[in-house]
Amino acid sequence: MPRPTTAQLCTGTLIVVATTVALLAVSGSSGVFEVAVLVLFAIALGTLTTALLMAVAAQRRPAAEPGLGESSGLPRPEYAGQG
Repeated sequence: MPRPTTAQLCTGTLIVVATTVALLAVSGSSGVFEVAVLVLFAIALGTLTTALLMAVAAQRRPAAEPGLGESSGLPRPEYAGQG
C-alpha cells in the first residue's frame, strides 16, 4: 500500500482537530474518560478519512503501459533483461 501524500495527511489531521474541537464544544464533557473517548473517536475518523482518500487516489492513478519504455529509442541497460 502506498504512503499517504502530504495533502492526504493534512486533510486527515484537519479532520481530527476539527472533530475534536466540535465534539468537545457540543458535548460539554469535562471528565478525563469522556474526553479520551471523544479524542479517540476523532483520531479514528481522521484515519478513516486518510485511508479513503488513499483508496480514491489509487483508483484514479492510470496503470503503467507495459511497452512504454521500449518505444523511447533509448538503449536498454544490460540489467533490464531480455523479457
